[in-house]
Amino acid sequence: YNVYGFDMSCIRKVAIKEPLVDSVDNRQVMTSHCLLKEFDLKTVRVEDLSFTANFTLDATRNDYIHALVAYFTVEFSKCHKYCGFSTGPDAPYTHWKQTLFYFDHDDEDIMLHKGDKITGKLNLRPNPKNDRDLDFDIDFIAQGQQTQTKYRGEYRMH
Repeated sequence: YNVYGFDMSCIRKVAIKEPLVDSVDNRQVMTSHCLLKEFDLKTVRVEDLSFTANFTLDATRNDYIHALVAYFTVEFSKCHKYCGFSTGPDAPYTHWKQTLFYFDHDDEDIMLHKGDKITGKLNLRPNPKNDRDLDFDIDFIAQGQQTQTKYRGEYRMH
């Protein structure tokens, strides 16, 4: 937790609760992708934007996992020609980048082997005190060959 010679460990717990918007190199992604929610922009209602989604991710190689990465894909399906884009790590760069949810895991890092599964759920809702902020709860179990790790994280995006 050394940043230019300063011990920043005292703010780690606070800093890790805020998702980080940054570019992720696709070579760093070590699981499959999973659709969390699909919206029809013609029919979506404000109350649809708060949701809980289950997910399952498969490890594609042996590696440590430190965060979950979220992004969105837009498709305008009523056009004569395809019109859309993705903000995913495997797509060309956009200014929206990706959103990283780093784990606040005090124990050991989470090691996955190819074929291991992460199953969990993500809950998203506006913050009750400031509806411009978003609150996320992420719960998952990483089922490894030798270990099982449970994780629960609460995040607030400003």
